[in-house]
Amino acid sequence: MPVEHYENFPVASILLPRRLRPAVEAIYAFARSADDLADEGDAAPEQRLAALAGYEAALARIEQGADTHEPMFARLAAAIRQHELPMRPFYDLLSAFKQDVMVSRYATYDALLDYCARSANPVGLLMLSLYGQADEENVRDSDAICTALQLINFLQDVAIDTHKERIYIPLEDLSRFAISPAALDHPDARPRWRAMMKMEVDRARALMLSGAPLALRLNGRIGFELRMVVQGGLRILDAIEEVEYDVFRRRPQLVKRDWLSIFWRAARMKKDMKTLALA
Repeated sequence: MPVEHYENFPVASILLPRRLRPAVEAIYAFARSADDLADEGDAAPEQRLAALAGYEAALARIEQGADTHEPMFARLAAAIRQHELPMRPFYDLLSAFKQDVMVSRYATYDALLDYCARSANPVGLLMLSLYGQADEENVRDSDAICTALQLINFLQDVAIDTHKERIYIPLEDLSRFAISPAALDHPDARPRWRAMMKMEVDRARALMLSGAPLALRLNGRIGFELRMVVQGGLRILDAIEEVEYDVFRRRPQLVKRDWLSIFWRAARMKKDMKTLALA
């Protein structure tokens, strides 16, 4: 689930059981507001870091069982207690948000994966925990799906991030294809850009597919919701390919017909994966 305002967070999903909605809404409110502290407005970096430190202190109070009079953290504390949620994912999210304040480039793919492990994967772990499905195998596949979604978001939003003076394409990849970080959209670089983006798309797709078995193992609403998420991510990768990787002029976006296709693919996913396995 991409961090960018948690667009894919299933807050109002009709597939989400009513009993889990207050907890999901509390987690969403925490994540979104902390993300906004890191990214939105014109506060100085030190002010942003101080505000996020305040969130860490609030988490520590929750962990200690202390009362809180702040409504958002009171709701979060209730959700954590009721569902026995782990605390580490919340601290990891804050760690990633603090990194957003201080870091705008990633030298290597491994460094980017480390960021995704704290900016995206915790959301998947918390959702699995809410459903009582957070065993080792499920968490491994959830991490793959969440990281893939984060990478897909970066590929889709290269132009937006560049405008914010951020680059989430690993610098080692730009160097490999002789693309200057200062001129990603330079006409002379476009053939090399397409070659590099093909590599990035292929890598994200492989990662998504490696975690896709989780969506087949989980039954009921969570399983179908996750199949929709997987197919949505794959559809965005298809859309990036369809615009020949020119995400600067034609940012891929899902429209109504795409969602119909995603629903159909999600409904057929078990059958299709079984067919591929027998092929």
